[in-house]
Amino acid sequence: MIEINRWYQNDCTLGRLTCGDFQCWTLELPYLYNQQNVSCIHAAEAYKGRKHISPNNGNVIAIDNVLEREHIQIHSGNYTSQIRGCILVGDAIKFLNDDKIPDVTNSKRTLEKLMSLLPDEFNISIK
Repeated sequence: MIEINRWYQNDCTLGRLTCGDFQCWTLELPYLYNQQNVSCIHAAEAYKGRKHISPNNGNVIAIDNVLEREHIQIHSGNYTSQIRGCILVGDAIKFLNDDKIPDVTNSKRTLEKLMSLLPDEFNISIK
């Protein structure tokens, strides 16, 4: 089970992901009413997650049953410019580039650790 607790900013959505004893940070686009490619997805208690290999992002967590959205993933990356509705994970929140939007660090390593803890299919709650 993955749980993400969010807080919304004007330029991004930040969160704290927990999976058992494991914790990390999340970075998403701001909430703009679930619009494709520019908004994070709706908060919901009952998303289905599964391990998946994406042609573009490699090993990812696919998030299924997202209302009015497709191909939503938890994948590695550092900046909001690298996402179109997905969720990035990292071990810290910092300002890494000059866009003045928070970023996440050590994303690939954080995702690898998270993936190692998960079964092939599981539930995801976003609050």
